[in-house]
Amino acid sequence: MQNDIRRGTIEMTAAMLISGTIGWFVLVSGQPVENVVFWRCAFGAVALIAICGALGYLRPGIITRRQLLIAVLGGVAIVSNWLLLFAAYPLSSISIATTVYNTQPFMLLGLGALFLGEKVTVEKLAWLALAFGGMMLIVQAKPGGGATGGSYAIGILLALGAAFFYALAAFAAKWLKGVPPHLVALVHVLTGVVMLAPFADFLNLPKDGESWSLLATMGFVHTGLMYILLYGAIQRLPVHLTGALSFIYPVASIMVDRLAFGHLLQPVQIIGMALIFAAVAGMNFGLKLGIFKRAPTAP
Repeated sequence: MQNDIRRGTIEMTAAMLISGTIGWFVLVSGQPVENVVFWRCAFGAVALIAICGALGYLRPGIITRRQLLIAVLGGVAIVSNWLLLFAAYPLSSISIATTVYNTQPFMLLGLGALFLGEKVTVEKLAWLALAFGGMMLIVQAKPGGGATGGSYAIGILLALGAAFFYALAAFAAKWLKGVPPHLVALVHVLTGVVMLAPFADFLNLPKDGESWSLLATMGFVHTGLMYILLYGAIQRLPVHLTGALSFIYPVASIMVDRLAFGHLLQPVQIIGMALIFAAVAGMNFGLKLGIFKRAPTAP
């Protein structure tokens, strides 16, 4: 048991650190967002085909037609999520876009309430209000990194859109229980290849090995390897530990943004980010807010 937890912790930490560096690869590649996501899907498909083949997941009967359709729809959502998030990076900075993007649990909460009849408690609404307050602090802050106010706001909206599409993909995954997650990931990236092929600019491909290596890394490492580590960790770790370690991702993104691009956050932005992180933690771990405890009645 302890060995599983130790290995799962290492895998989850590595997966989150890898995820936290993708913003750097996106910006340094110098490619349009459509090209970046297309090649991430293409190289990721190569890696995941090899992985699924080695694990025996490419046999007939592993996935039904209905499950395949749901996985394809989830792929449309996850690829849309990548497009919007990557487009948000240069407009609002990696730090801000990643923080706003981590409001996904609240998007999923709304979808569950609307379509699955899941109960929305007062506690969950309180965490949502706290996250909204943090969002307002970030929105009203002055943009950094040379961005104009308009482009900064657009970047935040794009990150919110990315969070919504990620929640849709997670929502679709609820109907894919029993399907190997590596196979679901393969369907997602193959969907992305087909979806983005008409929009990828094949006339202006990278002209040097460094640019190609950046794109290949996003496919093989940030997609193929990251999925292996992430799903391995999820299988070995208790839910609360998985949730706690997932915060490594935004923290790593903020550090990369600071070290690689020198983006300094304003105090009000830091406060807003802290409120969002606290709200997401409260949602993930089911924490209780003392202000909602019933006052003791007199004997």
